[in-house]
Order: sequence, then structure tokens, then C-alpha cells
Amino acid sequence: MFAIIGIVVVFGAVIGGFLIEKGPLAVLIQPAELIIIGGAALGTLIIANPLHTIKGVMSGLLGTFKGSHYTKALYVSTLKMMFELLNKVRRSGMLSIEADIEKPDESEIFKQYPEFLHDHHSRDFVCDTLRMAVTGGVEPFDLDQMMDLDMEVQHKGAHEPITALTTVADALPGLGIVAAVLGVVITMGALSGPPEEIGHHVAAALVGTFLGILLCYGVIGPLGTNMGKASEQHHAYLYVLRVLMVSFIKGNAPMQAIEIARRAIPTHVRPSFTEVEAACSGKPAAAEGEAAA
Repeated sequence: MFAIIGIVVVFGAVIGGFLIEKGPLAVLIQPAELIIIGGAALGTLIIANPLHTIKGVMSGLLGTFKGSHYTKALYVSTLKMMFELLNKVRRSGMLSIEADIEKPDESEIFKQYPEFLHDHHSRDFVCDTLRMAVTGGVEPFDLDQMMDLDMEVQHKGAHEPITALTTVADALPGLGIVAAVLGVVITMGALSGPPEEIGHHVAAALVGTFLGILLCYGVIGPLGTNMGKASEQHHAYLYVLRVLMVSFIKGNAPMQAIEIARRAIPTHVRPSFTEVEAACSGKPAAAEGEAAA
């Protein structure tokens, strides 16, 4: 949502300033220049990247317009889910969750948390780790190293679409110059015409450069940065799950593991101890005034 607002602000400020200076808005409407720049940018994306990276770029762009789902509510929900899962282990042993982690889609615990269940990266991260714990014979340190490796691979994969989009953004000013040069070529062919026609061709050529720079620094570049921050948020989410599972496997009680993991949550979305405790116990969280009292 904020990405859309930002794009509107960028275009509103640029076009608004142009109109304040009595600039004719119709001059900026150059479909041919946009086709040259946009088509060439898309072509460079296709040339430089495999299909899965291109799909990642498209998916990432859609994600920037939806906004981040790594909210405080998601973290509370995840901690509650893990508390239920680990509490089952405490009561009935590690083998009691074997069916849950082997077929998470059929698990009565996981089915209560569809957002986690549909995030296959996080779901597999948890289930694969606990599967190794269920089999036994794996030290907590080795499990921690295994999760660290998994997170590193996922992080690298998530950055491939970001790098691809950033490369396209860097190419846009150059592609704008290409469109401008083509406009100059057309202008040279019209030098024998009336001044109005020559002026129109020169304006069209300059719009090409304008569009390339604006799209680079005002739209595509910031969207790439937004995708990078979304990747970091997912990495932070996996780190919380990693801390939680390692803590439990080392012998901490479920609630202790939950609290240790809560401390690993980024501060701007970190729930309070009371909120997490209330969620895990199934009781409504106390109001701030009551908590202070």
C-alpha cells in the first residue's frame, strides 16, 4: 500500500512542478518512447535471468504493493503455534509430532494457522528441522548449523530477483538515452520541416531521457529496495524460528523457548511478554492500564 502511495507522490510532485511552470502536459505523453524504454528493459531482464528469477521478480513486485505480512500479529500467532507443538512434545514425547511434521497439511495444529501453512519456505524450515530432531542422534549444535545453512541458501535465493530488478533499474537511464538518440535521428530527418515539427521531435527525444531517469530513481530502484527489505524481514522471521527450536532442543521448557525466541523478534513488531503469554494460555491480553496496575 505504501509503495503505491510513494509512486503517486513521485509522479504527482514531478508532474505538479511541471504544470506550475506552465509546462504542456501533452508533451510528456510519448507512447513510442515508453515502448522503447519499457520493452528494452523487459528484454534485458529476460536476457540476463533464468525463468525462476523472472518469476521471483514478478512475485516480489506484487508483494511490495500488498505490504509486509511480518506483523506483530503474525509473530504472536507463530509463537502460539510453536508453543502448542512443543507442548505436545513435552507431554507425549518427540514421536508424538511425527505425523504433524510429515504431513503438515493434515496436522490439526498447523491447520489452525493457514498463513504459516501456506508459507512453504517457513513451513518446510520448521518441519525439516523437527524431523531431524525426531529421528534422534543429532546434536543441537549440528541442528543449529543445519538451519543456518538453510537460511543462508534461502537468503541468497531471495536476493536473486532483487539483484535482477536492480540491474534493470541501473540500465534505465542508458535506455532512456537510446530513446533520446533515436529521437534525435528522427529530428535530423525533419530539419527541413517547419520549426514546430522540429520542436516536437526534440521534445519527444528529451522525454525519453526524462522517463529513463525517472523510472530508475523514482520507481524501479525504490521497488527493488522494498523487495530487499521484505527479504530481510523473512530472514528475521526464520531466525526467530531457529532460536526457538534450538532453545527447546537444548532442553528448555516450551514457554522458556518461546520467551527466548520473543527476544529475537525485531523491536518494531515485537509483542510484549504479556501478549505472548496471554496468546499461549488462550486468555485475552490485559489492557495496558490493567497491566500497569
